[in-house]
Amino acid sequence: MGSLVSEEPLSLTQELDLLAFGQRLRHLRKQRGLTLSELGERVSRAPSQLSLLENGKREPKLSLLKSLAAALNVPVEELLRRQPPNRRAQLEIALEEAQRDPIYQSLGLPKLKVSARVPNDVLEHILALYEELKARAAKGTATPEEARVANAELRRRMREQGNYFAEIEKAAAEALAAVGYRSGALSQSMVMALVSHFGYTVHTVQDLPRSVRAIMDLRNRRIYVKHQQVGMHSPRTILLQTLGHLVLGHRKPRDFADFLRQRTEANYFAAAVLVPEQAAVPYLKEAKQNRALSVEDLRDVFAVSYEMAAHRFTNLATHHLDLTCHFVRNDAEGIIYKAYENDGIVFPADEQGAIEGQRLCQQWAGRQVFRSPDRFSVYYQYCDAPTGTYFCVAHVDPSRERDFAITLGVPYKESRWFRGRETTLRTKSNCPTGDCCRRPPAELAQRWEGYVWPSARANSHVLAALPPGSFPGVDDTDVYTFLERHSQD
Repeated sequence: MGSLVSEEPLSLTQELDLLAFGQRLRHLRKQRGLTLSELGERVSRAPSQLSLLENGKREPKLSLLKSLAAALNVPVEELLRRQPPNRRAQLEIALEEAQRDPIYQSLGLPKLKVSARVPNDVLEHILALYEELKARAAKGTATPEEARVANAELRRRMREQGNYFAEIEKAAAEALAAVGYRSGALSQSMVMALVSHFGYTVHTVQDLPRSVRAIMDLRNRRIYVKHQQVGMHSPRTILLQTLGHLVLGHRKPRDFADFLRQRTEANYFAAAVLVPEQAAVPYLKEAKQNRALSVEDLRDVFAVSYEMAAHRFTNLATHHLDLTCHFVRNDAEGIIYKAYENDGIVFPADEQGAIEGQRLCQQWAGRQVFRSPDRFSVYYQYCDAPTGTYFCVAHVDPSRERDFAITLGVPYKESRWFRGRETTLRTKSNCPTGDCCRRPPAELAQRWEGYVWPSARANSHVLAALPPGSFPGVDDTDVYTFLERHSQD
């Protein structure tokens, strides 16, 4: 990966995948019947320079990028698309990336140069062998450190994109259009129509393994679920998350980071179906115009959980409403289970930059809501933090095991668009670096330091070491036994 390099001001700031760019350039050139020399004449470049571009060994300046687009009669965006132009290009890119992997290189094999005469099935066989090699070399479990690094990297990607993923939005919109969705909350019957549209049937069982929320039987095209509410994971949500893996073309995860990415994408798909972009955006824009943005209203209009409504708001806020924001899910002790930010707020983090498992400042809304006289009503407050003042809306979502606070926050200047902005509640936080709630007041410390020996509770919650298996945390034996039992039904 590299970024566009140019002396000129850039209007395109996305990263350029050099391999995909080279394949697309070659595809478009050949599609138009041009040789390297002929294209070189059109853009005033030597054929050798263009060959380096097509082989993914050089990144173009913006001026050359524009010249190539003009010579090939395509928009610049067409050259920058990350998706390979066809299956052949996808295989060649995958093989090139595989040969750069240290695991592959450890075999000591000479570089394989793929000519047009090598058939696709040969490339597919080589890549399948490579995937098996990686699987055998991979550890059977994700350590807490690996899991935290993967979480931190995923959060960085989400921040860079404003937590908006256009391809998943498109996939959700196409699925909804296929079953005739028009507006409003998605009914259970429409969810079932979606499942049928993709060729599956739903089977409700009571003996689903404890380590899973659903199982998709790819052989018999069945989805098994247990009819129960698990926090934000209603039966509708679980079905759509499971279906999301199919719609988005997920394969068996390569490692924990890949597993985490797939799970996040499937959750995004479910939210994009239950709170469709085409219906939610006009509603939110009108609410902003009326200075009445409200997570609870979004929840009620689309009949989803408060957590899903708040998280879905973050998907649409920056891209469609020009708002930056942050989102936190924490328990009563302040332990962070999930969070996102692109508004400058600083979460407590470990050395790897991971925030999951860290303790939230006591002055933040996610902690204060648990002290509210009515903890299950919506709680509003302002908080003065080192990076600015934030307006926050928090709500406690009750669940069977424990209650979680869901917080949506925005910078002070954006509070004018939200309901609840007239609150007079205000706190001050110096976390995560200053004297605040992480160190006891000096007077208390002087009185009690050296006279206390607490018995700590085992910290077995977020990101503990996961058991081995294809899907972290899932007992493969239980799943296979379950499928074997139900395949005879």
